[in-house]
Amino acid sequence: MKKLIALTLALIMVFALANMASADGAKKVGVAMPTESLQRWNQDGANMKAQLEEAGYEVDLQYANNDVALQVSQIENMILNGADVLVVASIDGGALDTVLAQAKEAGIPVIAYDRLLTGTLNVDYYTTFDNYGVGTIQGTYVKEALDLDNAEGPFTIEFTAGSPDDNNAGLFFKGAYDVLAPYIDEGKLVIKSGQTEFEQVATPAWKSETAQARMDNILTAFYSDGTKLDVALCSNDSTALGVTNSLISFGLSAEEMPIITGQDCDIPNTKNMIKGLQSMSVFKDTRTLAEQTVKMVGDLLEGNVPETNATYDNGVMEVPSFNCTPVFADVNNYEALLLDSGYYTADQLAD
Repeated sequence: MKKLIALTLALIMVFALANMASADGAKKVGVAMPTESLQRWNQDGANMKAQLEEAGYEVDLQYANNDVALQVSQIENMILNGADVLVVASIDGGALDTVLAQAKEAGIPVIAYDRLLTGTLNVDYYTTFDNYGVGTIQGTYVKEALDLDNAEGPFTIEFTAGSPDDNNAGLFFKGAYDVLAPYIDEGKLVIKSGQTEFEQVATPAWKSETAQARMDNILTAFYSDGTKLDVALCSNDSTALGVTNSLISFGLSAEEMPIITGQDCDIPNTKNMIKGLQSMSVFKDTRTLAEQTVKMVGDLLEGNVPETNATYDNGVMEVPSFNCTPVFADVNNYEALLLDSGYYTADQLAD
């Protein structure tokens, strides 16, 4: 009997200590990222993890290799493993409602990170950049570079947009197209391929090789007669890299390159800007986005209402959001934006 009582007391002590450790332990944040195949998401994940850990949280960071089923499984495991908050950068923003409902049932707040979670009531907040504004920056760059208000034209332009399952991709495209639509309508900008709809110019999974293959086809079909392509408006750097590679294969030198836009200031693209192979990129400092997200996590865990400055309609609700500000980058200011700020080192941008 004494042994049984001692064993019972020992078990009670073990459970008490476990509960005490849980109560006193760091809060856990699950961070679901879409893929490691793009430099941008590696940086987002690293920045999120570093800043959350510096703030004292335990971090479960997972990459899903652009596999929706894998991302669902990863989020389920985060819920089962006791995440206190979920930060989700989705592969397909409309494919996660069921697993997000599990989070809601468990009382776990969900922050959509840079990609809006659509068609669901099971999201609490959204942190992002002004994605329509990203496109506006790209379109405005083209407008000013060609002096479209004064130049006679016509100039040729082709669009390369992002992945159809990424809500942001449509915003990037629309932001740029809305700036340039008046010049397209009056014939000052000519799209020889005739591909003007998002569905026609989209690039599944944002893959460089897919963008390259499509541009190969466009150049062969519409520009083999010697017509000059003046603008390749690409929504991000991975698509811009594919388009640039296509143009190089087509025989163009740096001096002959059209205006090529991009987004994210990826290392290969920044090198291309320095070489004259890409005109500009939109810089979205992922450290700033991570910082704002960490603040939001802290507010949620402390029972405070997070700061917001925008709302986004996800199809079934208005999601309270915080917009960070993207900025324009080119060969003239990349050193101040990327090197002086410590985002990259000089060695990273050296050939």
